[in-house]
Parts: sequence; C-alpha cells; structure tokens
Amino acid sequence: MKLSSVRSFFIALLLGSSGTALAQAQPTPQASFSANPFAFPIKPGTQNFLSGSMGEIRPNHFHGGIDIKTEGKIGLPVYSAGDGYISYVKISSYGYGNLVFVTHPNGLVTTYGHLNHLVPALADYMLGLQYQKKSFDVEASFNEAQFPVRKGDVIAFSGNTGGSGGPHLHFEVRDTKNNLLNPLRYGFPEIVDQIPPTVYNFALTPQSIDARVKGEFKRQEFTPVKQGNIYTIADTLTASGLLGLEIQAIDQYNGAANTNGVQAMELKINGETIYRHNIDGVPFEKQRQVSAHINFPVLKINNRAFQRLYVADGNSLPIYEIDHNRGRFRIEEGKVYEVTADLYDSYKNTTQLRFYLKGESSAYKSIGTPVVSKPKIGHEIVESFLKITVADTAKEARNLDLYIGNYKYAVIPSYTTKAGSVYLYNMIGGLPDSAEVSGTRVRFPFSHLIPPGTEYLYSNRFMDITFGKNSLYDTLILQTSRDAQDVFSINNPLTTLFQPAKVTIRPAKLPLDKSKAAVYALGWGKGAGFLGGTWNGDAITFSAKDLGKFKVLSDTVAPTVKLVSKSPNQISFRIWDNLSGIASWNCEVNGQWLLLKWEHKNSTLTSEKLDKTVPLAGDVVLRVKDAMGNEAVYTTKI
Repeated sequence: MKLSSVRSFFIALLLGSSGTALAQAQPTPQASFSANPFAFPIKPGTQNFLSGSMGEIRPNHFHGGIDIKTEGKIGLPVYSAGDGYISYVKISSYGYGNLVFVTHPNGLVTTYGHLNHLVPALADYMLGLQYQKKSFDVEASFNEAQFPVRKGDVIAFSGNTGGSGGPHLHFEVRDTKNNLLNPLRYGFPEIVDQIPPTVYNFALTPQSIDARVKGEFKRQEFTPVKQGNIYTIADTLTASGLLGLEIQAIDQYNGAANTNGVQAMELKINGETIYRHNIDGVPFEKQRQVSAHINFPVLKINNRAFQRLYVADGNSLPIYEIDHNRGRFRIEEGKVYEVTADLYDSYKNTTQLRFYLKGESSAYKSIGTPVVSKPKIGHEIVESFLKITVADTAKEARNLDLYIGNYKYAVIPSYTTKAGSVYLYNMIGGLPDSAEVSGTRVRFPFSHLIPPGTEYLYSNRFMDITFGKNSLYDTLILQTSRDAQDVFSINNPLTTLFQPAKVTIRPAKLPLDKSKAAVYALGWGKGAGFLGGTWNGDAITFSAKDLGKFKVLSDTVAPTVKLVSKSPNQISFRIWDNLSGIASWNCEVNGQWLLLKWEHKNSTLTSEKLDKTVPLAGDVVLRVKDAMGNEAVYTTKI
C-alpha cells in the first residue's frame, strides 16, 4: 500500500486536527490548535523560553511535555493554565519531584512538575498528610470541591525538585486516557519559534539479506550539507534491497541555545509517502518505547539520537502512519530513487532532507583483499541476521560451513572487502552453533530465538528467564553465560526491554548471609545498581528492566550519617550508603516524629516542623536503613 503525499494534511495532523488513518490511527485531539483553552503557566503574556520540548529523546523515555525556563531561579509563581480543580498532588525527591495536576472542564489535565513549594492551603494539607503517614513521600487525590482554581490562579512556585537538572517548570497536557499531548499544539504566543529543524546526520540500515549500502551489509552514516532549507549530499549513493532510514536532528527556539527534539517526520520515496510520525498523544505507560523508536545502541554508545523512520515489530506506539513495509523501502538494481524526509516542528517550521539512491546488484563482488597469515573469523548480529566476516589466507573466497545441530550448510560469500569475506545468514531459519572455514572453527553463544508479543520461558543449568508478552520490542537472539567470577550475562545493556523480564540465577558460590545478599546490575562503568531479589533455596529471583550483566553482592555495612546543622528551627543531615542505597529513615525529637525532607541530588535530609511556633528541643534520634536492612543510629541534642 502506498500513501499519497499531501503536505497540507500532514501540517494539519501535526497541529492536532484529525484525519483519515493510513495504517495506524493518530490519537484524536480533544482541543484544536486555534482554540486555545489554556494560559501559559509561567509569566503569562510575556516571551518565555524552553529548555525542553515534547517528544525530545531521553535515555529511557520520550520527554512528555515542555520544560519552561525560570531565569535560573526557583520560586517563580506558577499559574493554573485554566479553570478547574487541583485533582492530584505528589511529594517526592525523584522523577517529577513536587507535582500538581489540575483537571479542567474539557476533560484535559495539566501537570506542573519540579515545584519548589505549593500555595499555603495546599502545602499545609500535604504537610499534615506527611505527619499523618509519617513519610516524606506522599500523594493525594482531590475532588472538585476541595481545591478549585481559576485560570491564572497561583497554585505553586517553580523549583528544581525530583530529577530536574536545573531550575525550570515541567508542563504537560494529558487527555482522559492519560495520553501525553504536545502543549505547543495550542499555539502559545509566549514561545517564539521561527527556526526550522537542523539535520546533523542520517543513516541507512540493511533490513533484508540482499540489502547493501555502498556495496556492504552494514549501517552507514552520512552528513548532509544545508542548501537553503534542504539538506543534501552531492553524490548519488548506491544501494540495494530493503533499507531503513534514520535521522539525527534537533530543533531550536528563538532566543534559546538549547537543542530540542523534532516533533514530526515524513518519508517519501519518489514522491510517495511511506511513513509519518508525530510525537503527540504518546500514552504515558508507553514512553519507554522510545528505545524502539530510536537506534538505541547508537544512543548508548555515542550519545547521538537517531530517530528511525521505520517501525520495529514490537513497537506499539500510536504515533505512526506506515505502509505495508512499516516504513522500510526496497531498492532495485538499475533504478534511481529520490528519498525525501520532511521534518516539522510544533510551529510549522519545515526542513527537508533530500538525497538520491541508485540500485546496484547484490551479487558477489570483491572490493578488497585481506592480508593474514592464518584464517580469522568474526561475527555480529545485525537485526535478525548473522554477519560472519572471514579474513582468509586463500586468494579467492571460499564457502563457509555453518553447523546447526547435526546439519551442515554451505554458505556462499556475499562480498569481500579488505576486512575479509562476508557471509550472511537469516537467524529465523534456525540458530547455528558453529561455523568453519579452512579448518578454523568458531562457536556461537546463541541460546534461543524469542519473538516479541509472546510469553516465553528459557531455562538452563544456572539461569531461568521469563519474558512477558510485552517484554520485547523485536525478535531477540538470546545469549546467556556465567563466568568464573559468578557474573551472569544476558545479551548486553544495548538490548533494552519494554516491560521487565523475571530472572532467576543460581550462583556457584553462595553468600554467607543470604539476608544481606541481593542482585546488582553491572553497568557501563564500575558501578553496581541495586535490583534486589528473593531467595528460594540456592537461587535468587529478580526483575530485570534491561538486559546485561548481573552479580550477587553482599551489603553488610550500615549507611553513614553526618550532622550538617541544628537549631531550634531546623536540623539537617547528610546521609549516604556504600552499596544497596538508602531505603528509609525515621527521626524523632523527644519521642515525637519529625519530618525530614529528602533531596537525593545532594544526599541531605532537612527537617520541617508541623507547628512552626514550637521550637525543636531535646533528644534527637535518627535511624537510617539501607535496602538490605543495615541500620545506622545517630543521636544528638538540640
């Protein structure tokens, strides 16, 4: 199926009007761009600036709203964007930090995050709740009669709480299904944007076994040059087979140097649209699928976000309109193809990437000869294909023997470069256990091929893994191992999951005290991230949000506590833990519970009294526990 390219239709779609679905329907907006029901929540009526935009690529989620600059300060008034009522408030040191929801008569909800403090009536209510529950982290829902607001009422003051990296207001708009809508679809005049998106690079990636880019089966990047509002490259590229396009691009706003995300993209081949996406109406619970929308390994390794203009099989985001190839396109020998990608921001500024591809033959050819004294065999997984590169001593490329169980298959070379002869095999046909050329053999670590969209249990002598129906984005070539140091590996951290997998591991060397031992994820550096786990005999079961390396470690050391300051008005501590992390704390003054506010960014606990007129006086006892139950007790007097 091909899509007709109608520029005005896509602009309308970008701005929030509904249209005919092509393959997957866009979320139907509940408000039009022109009829703005909202006022701007920071300094309304004056020009404002953004440090983050809707759909911006973050390491594990789409940015779900806009980040409004607050002049590098905390304490700016935050105004309700419309009539309604405060329906939900959360106090936390993580994520959104201090957060307020306002529900409006039209069913939309606006959210305000990273707040420093709330208006007095709301702040008093939440403080009372903290003392009632004896907890810093609290949340509360309200009905429309409790905290009604009018458009322009001050509801809070801006801050830097939670996961914020600097003072700003995070502002969202959500619909009744908790879909995150682009706030800029409402056309706030406080934000000025006359700058079209900027294209940094694009990449072509093979999607079929006969695919080639400049004669090779590998992902290749290109840097276009800007000519007017068109980015292009001078040369016509050669290619063949089924390909996917990826684009690295950013957007900017007038008066701000920040690099923001590009809202929408449309791909055309010879003028026919085969793919569109618009990062709007993203379901809150599917934000993590950003890992399938982008080239995740390139982001993790090189910190560069390439958006894919094709859709992985396990990607269920409702932001796409695609043809039967899900945005991939086929290049045939001898034909010339014009590839254009239109990039749109929220204010209708448009940039185009345009280049040409000429179809080449995918038949064997040699574009170099390796020089080695003995054969060497290397391999990698590209999509669902096994790519084997053999640097052979023979002058002419030989067939490769591929072994699957008791069967041997002869694989002919696809092409030869200076690195060696390349052999390609589709893993859907069965997982090979080894390959051999000229007496040199390599064994593969492949365990199972696991498709997305199905529950799957894998088990071996040292590990059990249960993948849920929604764990995988795409087909997984499972690879597992346990080394001599009892490090358990499941593929690598470049393989991310949408929903966690349940993993049970059986260490060869058991800890002396299992109550103090848990599973930790071994990340990119020397750090270890606490995952926990439940022991059952000599096995421990945990939940893995991502794949990679895991190890059982023991934590028997209590947290460290240091007094920062004390007075009749306030007491403050700095606390930290060596391994499993801070889990809880409890402070009493003369046996009366005292609220300590937690700021994880500087590891401080700071008191807030329920009755401001009563001074702190007497014996202070602070108990701090880590995730493994080790407790530190600190005492002092005020």
